[in-house]
Amino acid sequence: MSIKKISLTHIMKQIGIALRPKHPKGEETLQALTQWLKTQDKTVILLRRGDKKPPPALDLLIVLGGDGTFLSAARRVSGRDIPILGVNLGSLGFLTEVTLDELYSNLDRIFKDGFQEDRRQTLTSFVSRGEKEYPQVTVLNDVTIHKGALSKLLQVEITIDGQFVTAIRADGLIISSATGSTAYSLSSGGPIVHPAVDAMVLTPISPHMLTNRPLVVRSDATVRVALKSAEEGPVALFDGQEVFPLQTHDVVQVTAAENRLRMILSPNRSYYQVLRQKLKWGEF
Repeated sequence: MSIKKISLTHIMKQIGIALRPKHPKGEETLQALTQWLKTQDKTVILLRRGDKKPPPALDLLIVLGGDGTFLSAARRVSGRDIPILGVNLGSLGFLTEVTLDELYSNLDRIFKDGFQEDRRQTLTSFVSRGEKEYPQVTVLNDVTIHKGALSKLLQVEITIDGQFVTAIRADGLIISSATGSTAYSLSSGGPIVHPAVDAMVLTPISPHMLTNRPLVVRSDATVRVALKSAEEGPVALFDGQEVFPLQTHDVVQVTAAENRLRMILSPNRSYYQVLRQKLKWGEF
């Protein structure tokens, strides 16, 4: 298991805040939180969406929004040893599992007693085009090869650790982490993988052959997806938010990133409770 209790050995001073833009509760929540943090003698640093500059050194990053805002903020601090607390301003999220009502009690507990964190596996990738390689952003959820606006199915060949696996025709292919197994992969028929499991899930999107089923492999495997389609329009998507246009014979390579994401857990619910609430399990 990657979950462990972190006891603070230093005072958390530099607190970053990432806010979902134009959220109805956003500015009001941000102002109240900023004032409260200042009463706790904290320095507040706002991470604005779209800002390409690396953020300064932070002791904690608070994300106000939903899972999409969390994913964006996670990419901003990728490779940095910064714990992230996700606070959902609406309904409970898979990543932003702390509600607004629980925010201040959670922060008080974190500053005084430490916190429980889960170090989530992330994925790193690049696109090979001839002799050139194009490094891509590190993602928490998934890398997707998609047909884009094309009406025709994509043709791709999949290789894992240098061994040919299969060629498929489909609307696309999702390569997700265990964390991302409850995102786009799940809606495309992929399995739910507990985030403590170091694995990648390869999920075809609307495959031509019904025998093309999701495949679970270890996270440190090297997955290479070669695009064989001749048409223009396919894209690679990173956490569903960053886009890279693909060309015929491009190869997308994905494997586990060296650094993990430090996700602060809520003490009020378990992963399975979140699943039950989000997926409406047990309701009749």
